[in-house]
Amino acid sequence: MLKRIKIEQLRLGMHIHEVNGAWMGQPSWSVTCLIDKPSDLQALLSSGLTEIWIDTSKGVDLGSSPQEAASVSAEIVTPTTPPAAVAIAIEHPIETEQRVGVEQEAARAIKICEHAKQAVTTMFHEARMGKALSGNDALTIVEEISHSVSRNPGALISLARLKNKDDYTYMHSVAVCALMVSLANQLELDTEQVRQAGLAGLVHDIGKMMIPTEILNKPGKLTGAEFTMIKNHPGEGHKLLLEGSDISTVALDVCLHHHEKIDGSGYPEGLKDEQISLYAKMGAVCDVYDAITSNRPYKNGWEPADSLRKMSDWCPMHFDRVVFEAFVKSVGIYPVGSLIRLESNRLAVVIKQSEKSLLTPIVKIFFSIRSDCHIPVEIVDLSKSHCREKIVSHESPEKWGITNILELWSGILV
Repeated sequence: MLKRIKIEQLRLGMHIHEVNGAWMGQPSWSVTCLIDKPSDLQALLSSGLTEIWIDTSKGVDLGSSPQEAASVSAEIVTPTTPPAAVAIAIEHPIETEQRVGVEQEAARAIKICEHAKQAVTTMFHEARMGKALSGNDALTIVEEISHSVSRNPGALISLARLKNKDDYTYMHSVAVCALMVSLANQLELDTEQVRQAGLAGLVHDIGKMMIPTEILNKPGKLTGAEFTMIKNHPGEGHKLLLEGSDISTVALDVCLHHHEKIDGSGYPEGLKDEQISLYAKMGAVCDVYDAITSNRPYKNGWEPADSLRKMSDWCPMHFDRVVFEAFVKSVGIYPVGSLIRLESNRLAVVIKQSEKSLLTPIVKIFFSIRSDCHIPVEIVDLSKSHCREKIVSHESPEKWGITNILELWSGILV
């Protein structure tokens, strides 16, 4: 059984379940271990942690005397719930932002996306040239993205999906950062955990800087040697991050393990289910979703709804089911900016998720398929009991010659 206890309750013989990114400078504590040495116990007690997860099935439990039981504030979790990493105090927490509409946030999100892309491009190129990466500098980008996601989760995430083939590697990092922040919020992780999840998403693919561009963007089938080089990018990225400063163990873990799979068929270490941390499981889902929904140099992306259906099928082998279901709730089956076809043979763009159902978002209707022309805009909440409209399918803007999809859902002229 997993328990979260106060750090002062830690005793010899207890088995630590997980300490992800909580103790800078001691990366060995990012794995499970038994506390069987007084020196190890003292090191943890003086580490600055406030809480820690233990596994009572593998080590000593808290005492059961009346005096000690009264002071226990341990939180029991079910085995199917991924335990969050321990909480950490920080000097400058990400402040809670007031929610705003997608049109209000879109203009800011566009600027944040552009600034983040430029910053990531510079950071990755400098890493390729041998300059050590600064975790504190990267956190500045993470905080901008986190603020936007807090104000409106759909705006920046939807914009990041619109990446072009030339800037894919950099915008993929921005997108996965935003998806990790949104997923961490959905999992109700605390402020620092959200921050570290975002940082991990931002730098998870930095190892691709060590792969020649012609291999990364190769349109045809990779050779065995080329595929091996691609599979080496988690390890190469991990090396780059180890050479950096203020890089948390969460970022190191996700960089190295975001291609691990629940059934053990992933790489580079072939880890299975419980061997994979919560953050790495989150990174796996966010990385794959953005990859398969984005246009790449060698293929066009799938629509979000189709992507989620395929990922659901892959769940038993590839993804943690609880993490995946939380991810679906965080992005919606029909994400903001999606073009959809209604039963009335009209086209609409999704502008907001409904609190009632993932299948009934709020949409902006603007085009009649029967008349083959634009019609006066109508905003409809598909979750309302009196609404007769239903979504028939996702649609491709290219299919209908719609070039202003961003303007339609965001209100921004482009």
